Amino acid sequence: MKKLGMVLLVLGLIAIAVGLIFREQIGKRLFAAAVETAVARDVIGDMPDGINVALCGSGSPLPDPTRAGPCSAVIIDGKMFIVDIGGGAVRNLGLMGLNPGATEALLLTHFHSDHIDGMGELMLQRWAGGGRDAPLPVIAPEGVEVIVDGLNAAYAADVQYRIAHHGAKTMPVTGAGGTAQPFSLPDGQDQTVVYDQDGIKITAFSVAHKPIKPAVGYRFDYKGRSVVFSGDTVKLPIVAKICNGCDLLVHEVLNAEMVGTLETAFEKTGRQRLTKIMADIPDYHTTPVEAAQTASAAKAEMLILSHVVPALPVDYLDAYFMAGVNVAYDGPVVLGKDGMLFSLPANKDSIEQDDLL
Repeated sequence: MKKLGMVLLVLGLIAIAVGLIFREQIGKRLFAAAVETAVARDVIGDMPDGINVALCGSGSPLPDPTRAGPCSAVIIDGKMFIVDIGGGAVRNLGLMGLNPGATEALLLTHFHSDHIDGMGELMLQRWAGGGRDAPLPVIAPEGVEVIVDGLNAAYAADVQYRIAHHGAKTMPVTGAGGTAQPFSLPDGQDQTVVYDQDGIKITAFSVAHKPIKPAVGYRFDYKGRSVVFSGDTVKLPIVAKICNGCDLLVHEVLNAEMVGTLETAFEKTGRQRLTKIMADIPDYHTTPVEAAQTASAAKAEMLILSHVVPALPVDYLDAYFMAGVNVAYDGPVVLGKDGMLFSLPANKDSIEQDDLL
């Protein structure tokens, strides 16, 4: 046995030595294989006809090692619509195999920084990766013009650098940046259609996120399937009204008890500004139980909780965050995490789930 042990030890040392000697060659081959696999990946092309919803960011402004800022990608017939674009979300798109160049339009629910701070990167990656010859359409409530104009100005020098470096054939001069497509709700109405092409209809509806105004949510309809995004809002009957039996209800959530714990901790350490912020934010968000109550009233087929506040860095916290949800709603509930994919095949009633990260 001792001789066998010695033989195994020697073989192990030889294997390590060989590995060290050929480390560069092994690394080179591994990298080439990984690149070939990644470049050949066609996630969008492999998606079924219907509505496909991917969470490119399920977090909030609070630091979260597992979640990017708010972002949902809706892929229909090869076209990708992005709903809000928080920090880190564009890089998530790349990791998920969702080419930003496929982005048909960006839709913003409101202009809080955590919902728009990835816009510049999305505009750049759509242009550079997609070779677009027209700017990114940004569909949003009135006021979006100032934001888009500001980002176009901020990236103007970068655009010129890239055209000079790669040439106008690769980087079409007319494709950089974004173009604002503002809308307003008609007087006395709480909803309006903001996109209606190729069988894809997107309806915006008013929500309550005071003092932010306007603030909206969106409903997508295509071939008998539907998805509703609440946007940032308090619990509001219009969300259930707009959903009205929708397949997916993607609702923002804030656990007020957990935020209260943060408030107490900040107060004990004398951090008064953060104490005040933690005290304020629950009054313009929806709790997980309230979101579940909305899903129940709406008769939604599935509830997805996103824009998760506060951060949940370990899965062990999920049950605490979700306490009471299953009592309020008897349908399937998913606590959103970056990379999740939900597919709604056209003219069917099934909901398929996958993970792109």
